[in-house]
Amino acid sequence: MAHGSRSNRHGSTPPRDAISELTTERLSIYLRCLNYLESIPQSTVSSQELAKRFHLNSAQIRKDLANFGEFGIRGVGYNVALLKERLQKTLGIDRSRRVVIAGAGNLGMALADYRGFSTGGFDVVALMDSDPAKVGRTSKSGIPVIPPTELPRIAKAESIDIGILAVPAEQAQDVYDAMVDAGIRAVLNFAPVRINPHGNVKLKSVDLRINLESLSFWLKNCDEGDCGEETEE
Repeated sequence: MAHGSRSNRHGSTPPRDAISELTTERLSIYLRCLNYLESIPQSTVSSQELAKRFHLNSAQIRKDLANFGEFGIRGVGYNVALLKERLQKTLGIDRSRRVVIAGAGNLGMALADYRGFSTGGFDVVALMDSDPAKVGRTSKSGIPVIPPTELPRIAKAESIDIGILAVPAEQAQDVYDAMVDAGIRAVLNFAPVRINPHGNVKLKSVDLRINLESLSFWLKNCDEGDCGEETEE
């Protein structure tokens, strides 16, 4: 069961613009599945088994992985450890990504203490907050809270890769701009507001209300007799 493409048989990464963001999100899902299989432990898996066990699409798995090389062995399947290593390298988490979180409220503290970051290639090095009463404190896992004036220094000293916005909507744009000025090149926004982005900085937004409203829309239609398919996007 050798899956791959002739033009990419040695595993070289295709041009960045050739790989959609949806594809990279699916790679992240495959990686989580592989992490579980490795913990069982299980050394090999076929695309069919991977799809059946984790409710995925086997044809889509083969198509996605073929973008990055030939991983499968006919009659054996994918080597779990090797495929995991390749996906980590493809997603850029084969090395630690340094993170700063703006906002030391309930959400910011919860994100700082989320164990999935530290075990998934991300290292939260600081929380930032403008409230003097919070500065100098630490999260439960020991992440220090710094004032905004310290952002340029710590961004340079710690080589911060990613900033997370967990601040009120009215502060989000200013904090985002400050992160950009400090040299941070990727930002994840949890604030319920649209950010005016800088062209050379990757910005992704997570709006929980939009997702809840989408679920509400589904419930409304279902109450009216049109439930459709139950899918996870």
